Amino acid sequence: MKRKRTRPAIRRAKKEEGKNFFLKWAAALFAILVLLAVGANLNNSQKYPADFCANSISCIKDLSGKFEERQANGVFLGNSISIPTMLAKLKEPSAVLGETTKEKKIYIDLSAQRLLATEDGKIVYEFLISSGKWAPTPTGTFRIWSKLRYTRMSGGDPAIGTYYNLPNVPFVMYFHNEEIPKTRGFAIHGAYWHNNFGHPMSHGCVNMRIEDVAKLYAWANPPVSDENTTYATKDNPGTEVVIYGETPNE
Repeated sequence: MKRKRTRPAIRRAKKEEGKNFFLKWAAALFAILVLLAVGANLNNSQKYPADFCANSISCIKDLSGKFEERQANGVFLGNSISIPTMLAKLKEPSAVLGETTKEKKIYIDLSAQRLLATEDGKIVYEFLISSGKWAPTPTGTFRIWSKLRYTRMSGGDPAIGTYYNLPNVPFVMYFHNEEIPKTRGFAIHGAYWHNNFGHPMSHGCVNMRIEDVAKLYAWANPPVSDENTTYATKDNPGTEVVIYGETPNE
C-alpha cells in the first residue's frame, strides 16, 4: 500500500519541479543566444572576406595624419575630380571644453542615414551621413581607436567602375571591435567628393559633411592632441560607436 505524501513533501516536490523547469528554460535560452552569436559571426564573415579592407591604402599603412601637399586631383568612381583648395585651410580642431566625465556615445542609424552624438543620454549633435553603397557598413558596437587629421583612402574595383583614390580625406575617426579589427579600416570621416548626404555613397565607411565631421572630431574621445594623429588608450578610451539598421538599397 502506497503511503500518501505529506504536505511538506508535496511542497518540496513542487519546488524541485519549478527549479528543474527554470534550469531547462535557462539552458534553452543560453543555447539560443549561442546560436544567434554564431549566426552573427557567420553573417559578418560572409560580408567581409578575410582580406577585405574598407580602404586599401589606409589599411593601415599610413597613420601619420599629415596633409599631402601639391595634390590637386583625386579619383572617385573611376572619374578624376578636383580637390578643394579649402582642405589646406581647414582650422585645426581643438578639444571641446567642459566636463570630461560625461558619457559620450555616437549612434548611427543606417536606415535613416543619420548620426546622433549624445552626452549622458542627451543629444548634442545630429547629422546626415552616407554609409556603404558599394560595400556594407558594419553594424554593432565599436570604439574609436585613432583619429587622423588627414589620410589618403583608396579602394574599389576599376573593372566595374568603383575605383577611388582620394588624398587628404579630413577628420578621420577609425573604429573597431573584436569582430571588425583595426585592419579593416572602417572610419567616420569627411567627404569632399560628393554632396549626397542622407543617401548611401561610400565603400563601407561613414561619410559626413566636412563642417559636420569637424565638430564631431573635436567632440569625440580621445580628445584631440597637438599631433596629426591621436590614439585612444586604456586610460583614455575612444568614444563608443553604435551602428544599427539597414542601409537603403538605392
